[in-house]
Amino acid sequence: MHETHQKAAEFLTSIFDQTGLKLRVDIKQASSGPIIDIEGVDADLLQAEGGELLEALQHLLNQVFGRNLEDRQRLVCDVQGFRATREAELRAMANHAADRVRSTGLPFVFGPMNASERRIIHLTLADSKDLKTESVGEGSDRKLRVTRNT
Repeated sequence: MHETHQKAAEFLTSIFDQTGLKLRVDIKQASSGPIIDIEGVDADLLQAEGGELLEALQHLLNQVFGRNLEDRQRLVCDVQGFRATREAELRAMANHAADRVRSTGLPFVFGPMNASERRIIHLTLADSKDLKTESVGEGSDRKLRVTRNT
């Protein structure tokens, strides 16, 4: 396990202790690498609004500790398997959008998503030669559009 992951986990534990949140931090090994796993009574707070707070904590950790990781690596946080569940949802949504575009010929535009969610959809549909995915919009209103590849 990388020392940076341990320091990031200790940092989160300190934040949770100081704010009175009843959350525990552990580092688990996944096929994609170490994941900072958060559990506890207040875990639902991190999953609310599509995991907005979880994303914010992950962003904070990457800003503070990310420069100590090898090139292109990022710290990943999860809570009660939220990321795996959300990824499965996004893959299903991507396939549904692909089916709709193929059957109607009309573009399909997802609602606003963060960069990591848009990336999952881009990757899910990357091998579909008949489709094109592109991010459109600015800032927090950035969306993903699926169209026929002409």
